[in-house]
Formats: sequence, C-alpha cells, structure tokens
Amino acid sequence: MSTTKENYTSTFFQHLLEFKQVLVRCVGALFIVFLCLFPFANDIYSFIADPIVNLMPEGNSLISIGVISPFLTPLKMALVVALYITMPFILSQIWGFVAPALYSHEKRFAIPMGIATVILFYGGIFFSFLVVMPVIFGFMIDVGPDVVNFTPDIQHYLDFVLKVSFAFGVAFQVPVATLLLLKFGITTIANLKKNRAFIVIGAFVVGMLLTPPDIISQSMIAIPMWLLFEIGLLLAPFIIGDSVIDTKDKDNESEANEEETSGKSKKEDINKRKDWFSEQEDNDSRDFENDEFGDDIDDDEPSNWDGKV
Repeated sequence: MSTTKENYTSTFFQHLLEFKQVLVRCVGALFIVFLCLFPFANDIYSFIADPIVNLMPEGNSLISIGVISPFLTPLKMALVVALYITMPFILSQIWGFVAPALYSHEKRFAIPMGIATVILFYGGIFFSFLVVMPVIFGFMIDVGPDVVNFTPDIQHYLDFVLKVSFAFGVAFQVPVATLLLLKFGITTIANLKKNRAFIVIGAFVVGMLLTPPDIISQSMIAIPMWLLFEIGLLLAPFIIGDSVIDTKDKDNESEANEEETSGKSKKEDINKRKDWFSEQEDNDSRDFENDEFGDDIDDDEPSNWDGKV
C-alpha cells in the first residue's frame, strides 16, 4: 500500500511540474509577443479606433477621462492582441499536456475541433470588427440627439470593442457546440432539425442582445449563426459518424425489421399448415376410397364375376 501511495504521489507531482512548464512557456510566449507589440501600442489602438473615428462628425474625436488612460489603454489593447496572436501556441501547449491521457479516437476528434475553434473564433472577431462595428457605431451616431456631442472615452470604447468582439468569437462556435452535443449523445440530428425554428429564434434573440435594436444589425449576427448551425448539421455525419443517428429511429427500424421477419415466419407457418392440411385431406380421401372399395369386395366369399360379359 505504501508503495502504491508513493507512486501516486510521485505521478501527481510529476504532472504538476509538467503543468508548471506549460504555464511558463505560455506566459513567456505572451510576454515576448507583448514586448514586440509594445512600441506599436498607439498605432494598434488607432487602427482599432478607425471604425468609430471615420463615422464621427468632423472635428470630433475620442477623449480620455482618466488621467493615465492615454498610457494604459493602448497597452491593454496591445496585451489583448498579443493574447490573440499567441492563442494557437497556448492551445498547442495545453493539447500536449492533455493528449497523453486521451484515447486514439478522442484525439482524432479533438484535433479538428481545436483547429475549428481557433479559426471560428478569429472569424467572429474579424466579422465583428469589419462588418458589425461600423453598423453599430453608425446607428449610435445617427440615433443620438443633435444637441449631444458624440465623443466616447477611449477606455469605454476599448471595453465595448473587446466585449462585442469576444461575444462574436464565442457566437461563431455554433458548429463546434453542435458537434459536441451530438458527440456526447445529449441530442440528435433529428431533434435539432425538429427544433430548428426555436434555434433560429434564439439566434435572433442573441443578435438583439449583442447589436442595436434594429432588424439589420440583428440579422447580421442571427443569419451567420443560423448558417453555422446548418453547417454543423451537415458535417456531423461525416465527422462523428453513426453515433449521431437517433436511437429512437434505430429502435423503430429494428422493430420494423422484427415485425417484417415475424410476419414472414407467420406466413411460412400458415403455408406449412395449409400444405399439411391438404396432405391430410388427400390421405383421408384415399383412405375413404380404399375403405369403400374394400366393403364391396368380400375376401371370404368367392366372387361370382368370372370375367365374362
């Protein structure tokens, strides 16, 4: 027992050391990329601010309410960009730590899911920045009263951009979430297709919460989410396989096959019985004819028939 406990303890501490090394490598990579972006922090923030600055009335610009906001806000933006850049490396390090504990079929499923997660997350961020942000800011500027001078604070603007971009990055994970639900047997393709209307309504509700209250902005997030959901349904049979088939459909199919086989066996039994009864009827008729012919001829008494006509 003591030897087993020592082995478990040594294995546990070995995993802790490996996890520590993973954290050190991830933090080191993030720090190196941040140092490379540090000299360009103001340029990065200016690039992120272009969608709202280009739509603001002439002469207006972003303002800074905090004393050190002009210094800290660009650094925060540079740190977030560094995190986005190093995300593939961080995920690869985490995968290297987790992969030895997985089965081969789990690895085959996790690798494309991880790649798809990163690509869809980046796609959601770029979509929000290039398509959604101009629409949102244009709506905010147009809907405001004329007596209000639209000059957002740089810190508030950065917080808003990060929240919206992150929300779109998460919203674009719809195909991955769909495949995971199907993989773990939480639902089936038949159920998702049956409840497609509720999913579309939910996509528009999410669009309403993430965008201004107009149909154009809501459709800009709801339609991509719905299309991504449909893509997930189309890819599910090829990625997951037979596990996405509805168990009820399997049961119904098996029951139908059993009924078909039982019906065939019943028909065969009926045909066999008919053949048996027909054979019995033939035998009975033959026995009856023999008995009738035997009654006419008496074996004990000689026959008077001499063969002459």
